[in-house]
Amino acid sequence: MNRVSADYLAWRRLLAVAVLALLTACGGSRPTAPISDRAAPQRQPESDSRTVVRGDTLYSIAWESGRDYKDLAAWNKIAPPYTIKPGQQIRLYPPGETRAATPKKIEAKPLPAPAPAKEPAAKAKKEPVPAKTEGADKPPDPKPPGKEFGPWAWPVKGKILNPFNETAGNKGLDIAGTRGQTIAAAADGRVVYQGGGLRGYGQLIIVKHSDDFLSAYAHNDKIHVKEGDQVKRGQKIAEMGNTGTDQIKLHFEIRRQGVPVDPLRYLPK
Repeated sequence: MNRVSADYLAWRRLLAVAVLALLTACGGSRPTAPISDRAAPQRQPESDSRTVVRGDTLYSIAWESGRDYKDLAAWNKIAPPYTIKPGQQIRLYPPGETRAATPKKIEAKPLPAPAPAKEPAAKAKKEPVPAKTEGADKPPDPKPPGKEFGPWAWPVKGKILNPFNETAGNKGLDIAGTRGQTIAAAADGRVVYQGGGLRGYGQLIIVKHSDDFLSAYAHNDKIHVKEGDQVKRGQKIAEMGNTGTDQIKLHFEIRRQGVPVDPLRYLPK
């Protein structure tokens, strides 16, 4: 073999080694995206109704769709104890309303021309003006404010990772802790949902405290209660975990008449 051929083969070997190294670097392990903690409901009222599936309760459907369970019960003529069955259609909007319905635009009416000024009558007698009752001209509230409920207790001890910020999508508190840490009921009530059917919440417990207040405990590991159980404030209901998320924590919510409220307004300092 002459020197030119030997140099050519050496160059080919170096080129092959360089290409192999480049392919190995490109084909290495790729970073994976973390599991997002989606506290947003899976099934917003994107349609006019919802078909009940196994494991659903009226409370879980109301929670997912951002409705008050009492409204869903009224719209669907479901009487207490609000039993629903798989295959049943649940209306998510009031009768006569649909998702596609939009408020009608009200045309502004032109103002009438001002009437010509009149000469004041001589010694006109002023009629007494009846006393105006405060708030008498205000239309009644479409939904009366909910009654206060309490006392409340912290469901777990730990650092607040994310405070309540509904605009940013956090409808409760994210509280740090360790796997297996005790999660307690924040107030007396009854378990109205327990399961993993709501995406973004993992293993979830919903407790009804009164006609107006519900609380939720998400991402649990072990569950110590079942639907229908009566619980007391401070009672152990679950153990902390990371189901449905990529971090061990408790996601805790309080809803008043179906509307998320800041738990710090109710929990002790």
